[in-house]
Amino acid sequence: GQGFKVTRKYIVDTAFRAVFSQGEGGGSNIGVICEYDALPEIGHACGHNLIAESGVAAAMGLKAVLLANPSVSGTITVLGTPAEEGGGGKIKLIDAGVFADIDICMMVHPASTNMMRPVYLAFNAAEVVFTGHAAHASAAPWDGVNALDAAVSAYNGLSMLRQQMRPDCRLHAVISEGGTKPNIIPERTVVAFNIRAVSDVELASLRKKVTNIMESAAAATGCSVSLNYTAENRAAFYSNVVHNTKLVELYRKYWLSHEPINPLTSDDVSFGSTDMGNVSYVVPSIHPTFSIGTEANIHTREFTAGAMEPEAHAATRCCSKAMASVGWEVLTNKELLQHVKEAFKGQMASYSK
Repeated sequence: GQGFKVTRKYIVDTAFRAVFSQGEGGGSNIGVICEYDALPEIGHACGHNLIAESGVAAAMGLKAVLLANPSVSGTITVLGTPAEEGGGGKIKLIDAGVFADIDICMMVHPASTNMMRPVYLAFNAAEVVFTGHAAHASAAPWDGVNALDAAVSAYNGLSMLRQQMRPDCRLHAVISEGGTKPNIIPERTVVAFNIRAVSDVELASLRKKVTNIMESAAAATGCSVSLNYTAENRAAFYSNVVHNTKLVELYRKYWLSHEPINPLTSDDVSFGSTDMGNVSYVVPSIHPTFSIGTEANIHTREFTAGAMEPEAHAATRCCSKAMASVGWEVLTNKELLQHVKEAFKGQMASYSK
């Protein structure tokens, strides 16, 4: 454990917590996140191997500085958080109170570009089931109630809604069940879809419009409808990431001082969704991205290959040093931590409107 007290199978079977403390209490608790999900068939195409590496390295570096300064009190908490690619591992830890005593939380994500405050959207997965009545499609189609018509109408409704959506919202869908044979009027169809928006509040607004589309499709075709929003399942509902303004500027300063391999790019680029967003709603957090020297996008075989290159590990070390430096400054500057928490309070107030 390198001096850390490690708890395996922590809340989630494949999660862990590692804690190092120095002093008699009263110091800050610095949280560092490790992810390690791989993707089916294509491996570490999201670079979570580097996320785990960056978190461990940052924690080890910060611990070394603490040991060299025995008069400083503080705690380092490393959390291994699986199931980010699906399952909301961090949300389960939040609900168990794991972040209650953590003062700040940091995590970085590999990418093809360097961004201090990338846009991670709020996310909700959903599934709608349309139920009609089967009939012979040629002999007696009038006896049927066509669930596929409902699914197609719903899909087209989502497509029409996109024109009226804000540019920072997203809708994507598939008809995952569309019937069995052409000569049978489909009695059951399923549409699976994802809704994304720039904030939890915007997501709730968009979800109402989507619900209207689904219910209208059912009414127009005479089907019944069952709509399952996984918002009721918190582990499948991801909040947008709120990058703490004070922490991210501090991280930027230290990151630049360690000579990153590529320059910064615009922060207004959408980078999907993550359960780190939920963490950022309960603890002041940052979640920058860092270039690993490849032009490939994440979730590709090319990115998997890039995440194993020496250049990727060099870029990871740069981020680890920056996170350790931020942690040390928070540990030794109570006034800074107060400013961080004030910024967090103000940002969260703006996202609740």
